[in-house]
Amino acid sequence: MAITDSEINSIKQRFGIMGNSPMLNHAIKIAMQVAPTDMSVLITGESGSGKESFSKIIHHLSPRKHGQFIAINCGSIPEGTIDSELFGHEKGSFTGAHEARKGYFEVTNGGTIFLDEIGEMPLGTQARLLRVLENGEFIKVGSSKVQKTDVRVVAATNVNLMQKVADGKFREDLYYRLSSVPIFVPPLRERGKDAELLFRKFAGDFAEKYKVKPIVLSEEAKEILLKYRFPGNIRQLKNLVEQISVLSTDEKDINGETMRYYLPKEQNLPALYQDQNSKENISEREILYKVLFDMRKDVNDLKKIVLDGFADPSHAAELIKDRADLFHGVDEEVIPSSETVVLNLKNNEQTVANDDTHEDVQDISHEAEDDSLSIEKKEKELIMRALRKNNNKRKYAARDLGISERTLYRKIKQYELEE
Repeated sequence: MAITDSEINSIKQRFGIMGNSPMLNHAIKIAMQVAPTDMSVLITGESGSGKESFSKIIHHLSPRKHGQFIAINCGSIPEGTIDSELFGHEKGSFTGAHEARKGYFEVTNGGTIFLDEIGEMPLGTQARLLRVLENGEFIKVGSSKVQKTDVRVVAATNVNLMQKVADGKFREDLYYRLSSVPIFVPPLRERGKDAELLFRKFAGDFAEKYKVKPIVLSEEAKEILLKYRFPGNIRQLKNLVEQISVLSTDEKDINGETMRYYLPKEQNLPALYQDQNSKENISEREILYKVLFDMRKDVNDLKKIVLDGFADPSHAAELIKDRADLFHGVDEEVIPSSETVVLNLKNNEQTVANDDTHEDVQDISHEAEDDSLSIEKKEKELIMRALRKNNNKRKYAARDLGISERTLYRKIKQYELEE
């Protein structure tokens, strides 16, 4: 039976989904079609795009709607406890297990479990989950008794799971078992004028919440809003509207200049983009690391030119020719010619040899050998800064770093940053 536009609009109203994007409507349509079945569903899309709303549509339109619905973020549960959380444990099965505990798969029997950030699930837990999906069976931690459960699993991810399969970090059999029906939730930047509709909706909500006049966008402000990429998607837009609603107490008519002021400055680095059809899953952190490596290479090449210049001026001149790209964009009059370099270095060779500058040259040599841009060192520094900024609250530190709490927990242990 075909699903009509009026039925899709009814679902939008019921679950608080706003927008008229064809891609969004298509995703809702698939969720409505698969809901009456018991098939596993894999929802993909960027962080903040609203994937959890689709899991609720599937549950409430299914025969399990009177059963329990539980949403679990796999990335926020530490690796050592996730098995206990999902499948339960027996008394004394590990340190701190003072009594037996039921897991989510036992508690939600007859209902639906939404596993968000499924890509962060440890491999051992993946094997246990596969058994539930295939046979409806699980074993509590510390037990040998097989228990039965009838739970529908809806999973979601903001990463390329096929790339994780290729990297050996996600089970291929589990991937195909989960993705019986895939649903792609489009990012906000691909939803056309939906951003404007959502802005108005959030503006009304916050005006009511804070007892203020709703903010209104000028035509110029609307154009700026629609051109912005919103890497944080709907979550970022909602935070933006709340910020403007609270801080713009004097002026509620937002013009282009005001909108530019509140929008985060777009950086030269590309926004996080994850192509579900690509084997490569590019992240902002990987791009940043590449930039750091390139910078390190350029700095070391410049150091080499200086060091070789004292030992062999003519060789230094050749290096300048080979690495002309280091001087790209610099006025040519500022860059000395190869002949000038040779002459100046020869004239200063004796002076440098008898000067304290020789010690500086040795220092430069040691610096060139020092891998001062070590990824681990920089990563540790970033983690420490994020923790200090958020008063050691890992949830918010992980959000600033763009990683899951479980990953941050592991990194803290790795770098021995625990207090």
